[in-house]
Order: sequence, then C-alpha cells, then structure tokens
Amino acid sequence: MNIPDDLKYTKDHEWVRLEGDTATVGITDYAQGELGDVVFVELPAVGDQVSANDTFGTIEAVKAVADLYSPLDGEVVEVNEALEDAPDTVNNDPYGAGWMVKVKVADSGAYENLLSADDYREHIG
Repeated sequence: MNIPDDLKYTKDHEWVRLEGDTATVGITDYAQGELGDVVFVELPAVGDQVSANDTFGTIEAVKAVADLYSPLDGEVVEVNEALEDAPDTVNNDPYGAGWMVKVKVADSGAYENLLSADDYREHIG
C-alpha cells in the first residue's frame, strides 16, 4: 500500500499536500482500495468555504458511497474537473492525477496537527 511520507493524513482517509497557503486534498490509496471502483465524485464549487472535519463532497464506488471530509478550514480555489469524466483516476493515481480539491487554507498551522505518514500507517493497522 502506498503512503507517501511527504504528505499529511486524516483519520477519515484524506491526504493533504500543503504548498504555501494552498492545500491539495485527495483520498488515500487505502481508501480507494476499500471503496473499490470509483464511478462518481461530487465536489464543491470554486469559492465554497470548507471547514475542518465537515463534509465537502461524496465519492461513489461500486461497493459504497462515502463522504469526503475537509482536513482544513479554507476556501476552495480549484476543483479537479477531470474526475467528472474519469472518476476512476482516483483508483489509478490517488496521490497524483486523482486529487480532488485545492483549498486556500485559513490557518496553515493546522496542517501540523494532521497525521504523519507513520501515524496514518498505525491508524489503518
């Protein structure tokens, strides 16, 4: 299972890459594996405000529908529109082309409170 060391994670299986004050968010390799084949992703609109631990969208797979949770507070500045036509990109490249949203974070210090790769490995057992 792929868990890159340069990212932060949530207990809800989202990953975060912070560059300046912009956080790129997606779901982990573990999460996509548990869901199975992703068939639809519903994401917020650019300009929407998101709050840490609140739902910002849903992901639908053959096995289940799951909520997506924001790891940080902020404003959505970009949405991965390619997932509309190719939602299975989340399965094939969860840490690359399968990213979901980019958020201008309100408090970049909150990033440090997320799980490290080692903490996330321990969390999923």
